[in-house]
Amino acid sequence: MTQTDRYYAAACQLDMPNPTHRDEISARVDKMLQMTEHAVTGYDPFFDVRLIVFPEFAHAAPVYPRIEQLLDKLAIPIPNEHTDRYVAKAKRLGVYIQTGTFLESDDKWPGHVFNTTCLIGPEGIISKYRKVHTWTPWEVHTSPHDLSGYDEPLFPVSHTEIGKIGAAICYDWLFPEAIRQLALGGAEVLVRVSAYMDPWGTAQPMDWWTSVNRVRALENMAYVVAANQAASATNYPPFSWPGGSMIVDFDGRILSQADPGPHEKIVVGPIDLAALRAERQRRGGHLMQAHLRTEAYGGYQAPIYPAGGGDGGPITVELNAESTRIGRAAFEKLSGDDS
Repeated sequence: MTQTDRYYAAACQLDMPNPTHRDEISARVDKMLQMTEHAVTGYDPFFDVRLIVFPEFAHAAPVYPRIEQLLDKLAIPIPNEHTDRYVAKAKRLGVYIQTGTFLESDDKWPGHVFNTTCLIGPEGIISKYRKVHTWTPWEVHTSPHDLSGYDEPLFPVSHTEIGKIGAAICYDWLFPEAIRQLALGGAEVLVRVSAYMDPWGTAQPMDWWTSVNRVRALENMAYVVAANQAASATNYPPFSWPGGSMIVDFDGRILSQADPGPHEKIVVGPIDLAALRAERQRRGGHLMQAHLRTEAYGGYQAPIYPAGGGDGGPITVELNAESTRIGRAAFEKLSGDDS
């Protein structure tokens, strides 16, 4: 494998109507393949774009409130005809594509739907990440955490010729523990595949989107490539998504960012793995992964959000609400506030 130390990443945001049936996914893939082509060939006179990232729900969002409806109308297995097309494009252009999410069905887990993104390279599907921290209560797809006997890595990190890449999805990023798992797995580039809606997006006074992306970069000493949905409320009611897709360096500097607002956009920024690796080797201060006192975090030894919640059947809004009640009670007991 020929290693590439320096290249550019492209974070691509979308503003398209959400499909209501899987037959509509192909047209969306057409658009994303076109954007991939534009990102790579359009910037070719200036620099090499080797990593292309798309947002959460790029193929379909869980617009139906019940798993049975999602399985009937939108969920598809992976690999599929669409991932085949991404593989062909990645192979022809010599690039890596972090797909927007699919609503994934899997015969191994009947009655469940996963929110899944794939890292695809010239050699095919490299890794598959299923969202661990679903956005409860509204997301009724299943977290692999909630299935007893789930034996695949929860936070895979892929070793590629453009570095070690780990991805997580949207709400996952509100949990520093989740992204730390990717860092502990060696990730040099952290990819955020997101649909982060207003008012928690790019606008003051909150601007969670920008703040969280920068902090996850600096606390893990890794690049962040974050692609966010940029769809208007007309396309994805009841929410609107502000875009703001961005690339952040390992010290939390914003290298490039799309201006906020619902619109399709490609934003590119540099990834310098040579600089990152040199800094990781040189630094003795602010090297958080070397300064972790893991045995000091006793609170993590006690379960909070209940595992195994998906064993009894499909996830529902009501089941999510009950799991949250259990988790709140566990937290209150752990924190001594269970009076």
